[in-house]
Amino acid sequence: MNRPPGMMDVAREAGVSHITVSRVVNGHPSVRPETRARVEAAIQKLGYRRNSVARALKSRRSSTIGVVIVGSELFELPRILLGVETAAKQAGYWVSLASRQGESTTGDLVETLQRLTDQSVEAIAVVADNPLAVEALSGLVLEVPVAVVMSGSVPNPGLSFVEVDQELGARLAVRHLLDLGHRHIAHLTGALRTFDARARVDGWQAELAGAGARGTMLEGDFSAESGFRLAHQLCTARTGLPTAVFAGNDQMAMGVLAAFAERGVKVPQDVSLVGFDDMKGAGYLVPALTTVRQDFAHLGGSAIELLVRMLGGDAAQRQKIAPELVVRHSTAAPRVDS
Repeated sequence: MNRPPGMMDVAREAGVSHITVSRVVNGHPSVRPETRARVEAAIQKLGYRRNSVARALKSRRSSTIGVVIVGSELFELPRILLGVETAAKQAGYWVSLASRQGESTTGDLVETLQRLTDQSVEAIAVVADNPLAVEALSGLVLEVPVAVVMSGSVPNPGLSFVEVDQELGARLAVRHLLDLGHRHIAHLTGALRTFDARARVDGWQAELAGAGARGTMLEGDFSAESGFRLAHQLCTARTGLPTAVFAGNDQMAMGVLAAFAERGVKVPQDVSLVGFDDMKGAGYLVPALTTVRQDFAHLGGSAIELLVRMLGGDAAQRQKIAPELVVRHSTAAPRVDS
């Protein structure tokens, strides 16, 4: 055979009609078990695979969800995509991936979305690291349901949003330090052009204000190098070394640990340290890192669940996932002479 086997070839091999083959392939219940077994054996023997493109054109269903990645600060993207793909597969969908790295324009994002809809995707998840990346969606009326992951809201009631509550995570971290007795807590932020970094600043500031505590803020970029550099700045600042540091993420916290080691600053004896993300291996740093855990796989899976519900007729909604504080050995009460 000089072409891929088709449904008619399977029908001839199994000695049934092509209608029967179609029913077996599509899981129709009105096929006798022995007939189904014969058709499945023919499919196996011939290596038949459905023509999904033709099927999509005929049924107007592609069983595909598009995923658009926008931005360059998505450090936990593999775990998000794992959640997306797992949930999509469980719901009976494939995933079609597109990305826009760096500073994407409104036109870039709209073009990417249009390409996916041209491919007959049934819904789209936009994974973005900053609010500006999705402002292009504020006035769009799209043909398919859209859920935005990891970004701030835009005024478009037709979009769903799912995100980890970043402000709550920062509040949990700072409240833990305040409860230990710290009254000067520095925050080494991630890149403030991103939604996550800005939301964490809001949480840090709110907790400090509520407790009447003192704060110092320095901006980094979520990298270990920036944490290293900013920690050295803290050590030489005229305002004096804080008793606690809330790092923008675990990568930055690693840089802080390295800088403090160079300076002879002990964690947590001299300065307590909290990270954010609970990256793999955070519990094996020295000391083991207290941090805020985000369930990225659950985040990605929740986006797909929202889209499936929208495909079923539900209205768009906003969903926030609560993070969890994980207390390890990098935090302790401040020294009495601090």
